[in-house]
Amino acid sequence: MFLIQDKIVLGMAGVRLLSATIEFTAAMLMLVYGRVETAFRINALLALVGPTVLLTVTTLGLIGLAGKISPSGMMTVILGVILIFIGINRI
Repeated sequence: MFLIQDKIVLGMAGVRLLSATIEFTAAMLMLVYGRVETAFRINALLALVGPTVLLTVTTLGLIGLAGKISPSGMMTVILGVILIFIGINRI
């Protein structure tokens, strides 16, 4: 179906698929339990998964880009990621 030649891309997609599986499982558990309190607890656990996945996929992407873009381009990407995390923490 897909011919993946770059292991970094495969890793990034794999982490995202794992994240999607965790999210789907959490949604199903919320429906099974059918209680707001339990759904809220499950959602709180998911709050840990999202940033971890973002950081992991971004790190893999930066590793894949290393040597392919200029140092100033790499610094711009890293600065963008830092700004994302600053914005998330200010909410």
